[in-house]
Amino acid sequence: MNEAELAPDLRRIRAENPSALTGTGTNTYLLGRGEVVVIDPGPALPAHLAAILSALSPQERICAILVTHCHLDHSALANALSRATGAPTFGFGPAHSGRSEMMQSLAAQGFPTGGEGFDLNFIPDRFVTHGQSLTIGGLKIEALHTPGHTGCHLAFAQGDRLFSGDHVMGWSTTLVSPPDGDMAAYMDSLQRLAARPWAAAFPGHGEVIDAPSARLTALIAHRMAREAALLAALGDQARQTGDLTAQLYADTPAHLWPAAERNVLAHLMKLWQEGKVSADPKPGPKAFFRKTL
Repeated sequence: MNEAELAPDLRRIRAENPSALTGTGTNTYLLGRGEVVVIDPGPALPAHLAAILSALSPQERICAILVTHCHLDHSALANALSRATGAPTFGFGPAHSGRSEMMQSLAAQGFPTGGEGFDLNFIPDRFVTHGQSLTIGGLKIEALHTPGHTGCHLAFAQGDRLFSGDHVMGWSTTLVSPPDGDMAAYMDSLQRLAARPWAAAFPGHGEVIDAPSARLTALIAHRMAREAALLAALGDQARQTGDLTAQLYADTPAHLWPAAERNVLAHLMKLWQEGKVSADPKPGPKAFFRKTL
């Protein structure tokens, strides 16, 4: 069943777009009763638009559409849903907004995005900044800028409930793929979320996370372990991302190595920012990285 009531004021509708990146599909949340706030309208599927509209009772209306980030599986339905309901869309900005200076430089070198499906057509009606408090339909919702998966990623807090988009998921780790994915920003965002007491997290894919603090701690530990393994693999040599990927992901099917290599690059760029590795000639996919002494 694609529709579930998670709380008296919260419903989830799961889009029919299962894949290796989306799990069982994208979660669209309907928050509130009467005046309803939609969080992540999802992919541009007519059946999903119909499912959202049919979930409303006759006395209900959608008053706002919040978008966590500009990937096609999260934002592509936003414009159609807005036209159908008259509700404005809210988001951080267009697809490539929020990139750090370092990631802008990487993109300027011609390094392409990883093919995660950016929605270049979505521009929110209302731009939202970090810490901004939104009062919509009688609900108070706080926007949290959580770059890492993308520069434009937002999470939304409603009391002690966290709507975490693709930044925190229970079924999988988050894809961090430069130049839109930024490991340094991702880890900083995780740490900021971990500093707050959450009762539950509602991710963009998968099931409700009932113990968000434990999950956040586990995600941070996982990335730190990957970082330690990468530094150990570097040893005293100058090595490139492809060479490191072949060693670190030797047990992973080779067709997954391109994505793995982007993850390795994301970690190396973070380590370069922290002064733990050097890069010749400069940080990027063709650079030689070496541990600093």
